[in-house]
Amino acid sequence: MEPLRIIPLGGLGEFGLNMMLLEYGDAAIAIDCGLMFPGADLLGIDLVIPDVAYLLEKKARLKGIVLSHAHEDHVGALPYILNHFSVPIFGTRLTLGLINNRLREHDLDNTADLREITAGQPWEIGPFQMEGIRVTHSLMDCLALAIETPIGTIIHTGDFKIDNTPMEGEMFDFQRFAAYGEKGVLLLLSDSTNIERSGYTPSEREVGRNLEQIFQGSRGKILVSTFSSSIPRIQQVVDISESCGRRVVLSGRSMIRNSQVAAELGYLRLPRSFMTENEPWRELPAERLTFLTTGSQGEPLSVLHRVALDDHKSIKIDPGDTVILSSKFIPGNEKTISNLINHLYRRGAEVHYEKVSEIHVSGHASQEELKTMLQLTRPRYFVPIHGEYRHLVRHRKLAQDVGVPEDHCFILEDGDVLEMTATSAKKVQPIQVGRVFVDGKGVGDVGDVVIRDRRHLSEDGMVLAVMAIHQQSGEIVAGPDLISRGFMRDEEGEEVLGQARKVVLDILASLNRETRTDPAELQEEVRKGLRRYFRKRFERHPVVLPYIIET
Repeated sequence: MEPLRIIPLGGLGEFGLNMMLLEYGDAAIAIDCGLMFPGADLLGIDLVIPDVAYLLEKKARLKGIVLSHAHEDHVGALPYILNHFSVPIFGTRLTLGLINNRLREHDLDNTADLREITAGQPWEIGPFQMEGIRVTHSLMDCLALAIETPIGTIIHTGDFKIDNTPMEGEMFDFQRFAAYGEKGVLLLLSDSTNIERSGYTPSEREVGRNLEQIFQGSRGKILVSTFSSSIPRIQQVVDISESCGRRVVLSGRSMIRNSQVAAELGYLRLPRSFMTENEPWRELPAERLTFLTTGSQGEPLSVLHRVALDDHKSIKIDPGDTVILSSKFIPGNEKTISNLINHLYRRGAEVHYEKVSEIHVSGHASQEELKTMLQLTRPRYFVPIHGEYRHLVRHRKLAQDVGVPEDHCFILEDGDVLEMTATSAKKVQPIQVGRVFVDGKGVGDVGDVVIRDRRHLSEDGMVLAVMAIHQQSGEIVAGPDLISRGFMRDEEGEEVLGQARKVVLDILASLNRETRTDPAELQEEVRKGLRRYFRKRFERHPVVLPYIIET
């Protein structure tokens, strides 16, 4: 019997980019296909997606992609991956409804093979027998996956917490997890996001009570910013607004689109009186308005960011208005969000966010819930997933405390390969993986070298040296003209660039005719000479770009 191979292409050792491969023989399935939003170090990059070069070598191996839920870090890379693969996509009704909008933006909605699945109803993909198990999270229609393989059962939890009073009434399925535990679970792959938090994660209903108090104490407009996929949170805001006599105004393309899709599918109850930002909401007094917007992470083009800068075409902040950021500060976004909050305060708003108000709860299991998952499934082997390296280490320790033997717990990072049989598991030779950068319409055409150059430009600036050279004699015809950007103040620049121009002229005088008439050689000589000059005089290293025109 062949071994089963567990291969993370993303999501282990980081937050986001979730994509896990299960391989058996010549067949493979992928669980999730997520993206990552870039940090400040990835200058100009819009999105980061998993590198699927390993799969591209044998396209026929991939039999399908199974989605645990509709958050961007689990589904956001699909439009880019489907440019390379034509495979069925399995997801719940809400998950498929939300991603179909994204596929439509990429003209893929009519070609994608979307197949609806429901909790408790098994289906097959190649050699794998699959079943979705209902879990609670910060979104409806979320599934863990039980995967029957030829060597044993794998449980992949997806993102989960154990919420006994969920907003939508979809209960965590203790019984099904316990049934698989009784039957025997070979491997548990479990969410590690909140491993550093003791106790239990609060219920979504706790947020509702706190939001209601804020609404009752507010006299002006209320702007609530949350993720457009957080349907339960949107429902809470809609319900509280109605009870307080406020009309709901949806603002932001993704907020409008996702809310309408969720309403059409029956997952969100929007009142008939709701409006969008283009409708005549200005006729209503401020104390009767609630705006649901995007931009809780301070995204530069989002509605809330433009409102905070007083740059939105219709929505303005007036003194006495209330702004609620009902989401977690995603690591790496802290500075951007802090700037957003400062701008909102400058406009006179009262701002509520997670550090000062209980207006957000996590969608991920804390330590006691993670223990419960281990106790329900009683796995023979354990691999922590979804988290940075420290989270994986702490989750492994928790599994050992619950009773999983130390040598049966494995920490995997992206590209590692865990090879399993019915009675053994071992790490084998890893595969080559990486990240693909999306910059505008370019996918993968910006690599580490480009990012390094952008970082160099942002830190040290640039100097452009332009000159015209006679192509036969090598004599200078015009220039050299030197232009700097991001290197020095204008008042310093004239004298410094005048000296740099002399350096270029001295270099030209020292070269023979053959070198002066070879543009590539001449560019290199000028670059070396100017870099040497700037390093010696300023101890700085600007990007030097000689531009030679032959006449």
